[in-house]
Amino acid sequence: MARATDTRERMLHAAAEMLARGGRDAVSTRAVSAAAGVTAPTLYRLFGDKEGLLDALADYGFQRYLAEKRTLLTDDPVADLRSTWHLHVEFGLSNPAVYGLMFGSTPSPEGTRAGQAARDMLREIISRVAASGRLSVPPEQAEQLFYATGVGVTLTLIATPPGRRDPRFATTALDHLLRVTTTDAEPAAPAPDVALRAAALREALRHDKRDDEILTGNERALLADWLDRLAAGSPRG
Repeated sequence: MARATDTRERMLHAAAEMLARGGRDAVSTRAVSAAAGVTAPTLYRLFGDKEGLLDALADYGFQRYLAEKRTLLTDDPVADLRSTWHLHVEFGLSNPAVYGLMFGSTPSPEGTRAGQAARDMLREIISRVAASGRLSVPPEQAEQLFYATGVGVTLTLIATPPGRRDPRFATTALDHLLRVTTTDAEPAAPAPDVALRAAALREALRHDKRDDEILTGNERALLADWLDRLAAGSPRG
């Protein structure tokens, strides 16, 4: 098992180097096999075909990104939004070919395991912001805004020649995003409406297990349903 894992890692490393040097078209099954010192049947057994290899390479890139991202998490979810945003942009600029493979060829990377993990981590941070009462929009909307804007900003910077990149672009976009999604940027903002308060309470309860000792399972399910409907502004069914 260890030998197969080493072979797979060696092939992914070789493919990543080819991708960085010449883009997607530079990655061929024959070249990767030769660089890794294995036969073509070994590659097909491990990855299926070139598309399978590229999919695995996207996972490989995401895992490196996630490993860095997890080290940045703190007790302050808004600070975590800032730090992971900058890591996301820096990762894309440092690994443009891998980033393009992960985000540029499909609308969403959630088809990969690591892509789903990245989205789940963003969702968890947004949930923590909501639980702290500092989110001024519904969590689902905040997640979509941060995800779409982060990817768009990074792809825009990658497509811009280094000498023409505005070093403040990513930070400015983040500041605007935080201003419209969190209360931190607007100290004098009015109190959240009922839907936002319900969303905040819902997320807070997800992070606090003490209600297990107070409410029964049926009561928790009923409360969760009420809060979901209030957060969504949905009428009674």
